[in-house]
Amino acid sequence: MNVAITYNIKKKETLTENLPPDFYAEWDDDETIDAIRDAVSKRHEVVLIEADKEGYQKLVKEKPDMVFNIAEGINGRNRESHIPAMLEMLGIPYTGSGPLTLGICLDKARAKEILSYYNIPTARFFVSHSALSAQHSALSFPLIVKPLYEGSSKGIRNDSIVYNIDDLNKKTEWVINEYRQPALVEEFLDGREFTVAVMGNGDEVNCLPIVEINYSTLPEGVNPIYSYEAKWLWDTPDNPLEIFTCPAQIEAELTQRIEEICKRAFQVLDIKDWCRIDIRLDGKGTPHILELNPLPGILPDPKSNSCFPKAARAAGMDYNRLINTVLDIACKRYGIYGNR
Repeated sequence: MNVAITYNIKKKETLTENLPPDFYAEWDDDETIDAIRDAVSKRHEVVLIEADKEGYQKLVKEKPDMVFNIAEGINGRNRESHIPAMLEMLGIPYTGSGPLTLGICLDKARAKEILSYYNIPTARFFVSHSALSAQHSALSFPLIVKPLYEGSSKGIRNDSIVYNIDDLNKKTEWVINEYRQPALVEEFLDGREFTVAVMGNGDEVNCLPIVEINYSTLPEGVNPIYSYEAKWLWDTPDNPLEIFTCPAQIEAELTQRIEEICKRAFQVLDIKDWCRIDIRLDGKGTPHILELNPLPGILPDPKSNSCFPKAARAAGMDYNRLINTVLDIACKRYGIYGNR
């Protein structure tokens, strides 16, 4: 089978003054792209297709039998949907969720509205289009302020938790100006935090061992959130934080509750093949969904603290098997025999 890998690669050039410093945080590096290529090439012919503005022409030219899609997209709130929409137009099957699901999950408010409709717990929130609109919030402090359409902890800084209206206004204004999009304001949940790797489709959706994020390993005095600083500055392959525990040391009843809401969210948002779902407990120990990542990060180096591969290793899957399992799950969904 001829498999194309569609991706966006981190740029090495200096960012312009008009872009935030974490603009390329979602994109993958050479090591990840090479590792995925190496894994898939053990069973299939592989071609790499960068998801740039010439991506459509490349797909038309190559005509792959299947696409392993990790492309985050370039511009706009629907950027993660661009490659899947092109593939659907061309009739090319691909791994992962469709354009609608990817667009909804990146728009955190739309995803939370759907979760709320189905009574799946998520923190109370509102969307702020200006600092003034934040003054009329009915939510209870502390609050956390995030960009509405970002992932990979983009726009989430150590000071994103706010405790009064003045700081709320300042942080909301910063998000709107820095990222040129509305701010999502949520009630901050102060319980333990987990992330769950989910794989499968239909009645065959399964959760890998749950990962817990241990904020006690962060520098003293910082806020207990997986901020940009925690993810990209304080935690590095050369000096990794012991921030994750997998499997999480939790009782069976809590494991069951977390897995149940993850599987329900996976279904109601029509997620396909795989997804990483972030969970946090409230003060009463009730799990709430923070966000869903249907294009999960998959850094191959165990020192890089990438949660999906970490959960896979805990389940007995090495990196090559993880990648090919995702491919096989997608092939099965399309009725394709993936090993040919």
